[in-house]
Amino acid sequence: MAKSKEIKTNAMRILDRMKIPYEHYTYECDEFTDGMQIVEKLQLDPAKVYKTLVTRGHSKEYFVFVIPVAAELDLKAAARAVGEKSVEMIHVKDINQITGYVRGGCTAVGMKKQYRTVIDQTARDLPSIVVSGGRIGSQIELEPAELARAAGADFARVTV
Repeated sequence: MAKSKEIKTNAMRILDRMKIPYEHYTYECDEFTDGMQIVEKLQLDPAKVYKTLVTRGHSKEYFVFVIPVAAELDLKAAARAVGEKSVEMIHVKDINQITGYVRGGCTAVGMKKQYRTVIDQTARDLPSIVVSGGRIGSQIELEPAELARAAGADFARVTV
């Protein structure tokens, strides 16, 4: 019986290259799965699972926000955090074109282009957080400061 080889995502290859340790989790899934369903499938603490959201600012620039899976992005706080007059969520159909990732597999590391990224302040004091691994069915757990380093991110309060 052949040994199955772990398939690395772009995000995982970048973390490896930067020598950032992470733990990789996989789950069975053929299409977009809500973040809370992932928490249940992997039996994770929802307080440490984060989702990646992409917005477009008044300036037409794109911004990435990493927030707790059960939280809601505060658009006014998010705009302040990136120095914009306002930000709005991008349309789901545009995710792949803008980021190179698909809905449910979007992560702040390894997007097509490096966008200004903000991780919600709540992550800063956690020993680790879990984010998308860059593909549906893949999650990675790593230290918040290491995610910030890999994504060139800042920390700010951006949730309701």
